[in-house]
Amino acid sequence: MDMAIKQVLSADVLLAQPRGFCAGVVRAIDVVEKALELHGAPVHVFHEIVHNGHVVKMLERRGAIFVDAIGDIPRGAVTVFSAHGVSQRVVADVAARDLKVIDATCPLVAKVHQQAQGYAARGLTVIIIGHAGHDEVEGTLGSIDGPARVVSSVMDVHTLDIAPGTPLAYVTQTTLSVDDTRDIIAALGERYPDIQGPALSDICYATQNRQTAVRIMARQVDVVLVVGARNSSNSCRLREVAEQQGVPAWLIEDASQIDPSWLLGTGCIGLTAGASTPEVLVQGVARRLRELGVRATRQLPGKAEVVSFRLPAGLIDVPERVT
Repeated sequence: MDMAIKQVLSADVLLAQPRGFCAGVVRAIDVVEKALELHGAPVHVFHEIVHNGHVVKMLERRGAIFVDAIGDIPRGAVTVFSAHGVSQRVVADVAARDLKVIDATCPLVAKVHQQAQGYAARGLTVIIIGHAGHDEVEGTLGSIDGPARVVSSVMDVHTLDIAPGTPLAYVTQTTLSVDDTRDIIAALGERYPDIQGPALSDICYATQNRQTAVRIMARQVDVVLVVGARNSSNSCRLREVAEQQGVPAWLIEDASQIDPSWLLGTGCIGLTAGASTPEVLVQGVARRLRELGVRATRQLPGKAEVVSFRLPAGLIDVPERVT
């Protein structure tokens, strides 16, 4: 099969820029690695630290134990909250078990929690724009003392059971972009003209940058490969963005999932990765494409990201990486 593909595949590869790890993901992984260094194995992590199975397995090999229930963590154990944030109920459960908590919540997620809590404290019903059931949305929903709803589409806005005149505010899941939320925010404004919400500049820079890069890249390629986990919201959205530009796009977790038949007849292949995808997986895909006959790989110019986030108190002696 590969030899047959090689005979017809003479495409180039364009790498999107930026792609892969964002500052929040870098910080979260650093937190687990430093916790293991300081406290020794095992260190328990509540939920996947980031939505990428390769990252999870790498940290498991170093001594991290990932759990989905606080009750599965031994009393007094070192416990890391994932980058997606947690609800107040989880915080209470942790306190009841006397766990030693290190919070790896992305600072941008923490900011959304603060915004939502502020709105609720003023008596407003909070609308969370995001995917129901996502770890981040569940954490935000559980951080609010007061009425709250989750909407993921314009249709959800039209079916909200909230009376006109109810004081409202909205916040957004950080793995959505300005483009993802624009129509939903507009629908909320039409139905509830007095609704309040954060400035668009508060939406996650990394999500917007990666979607913009894919949109630009898609105009120059015949097919797009997105490297990321299937439970990664931002990775799934990158595939959708490419398809919205009229380009076939495939979400793969690593090079082993490439189907060479996708590439037949292409002259240029676009390659990008979600914000929780290690660059080593991207390079593995690039190597596989070269094995299939790709001629050249070129990285597109893009918006440079120099954002970094401080580690939590007690871990700040570790040199911080910059994305």
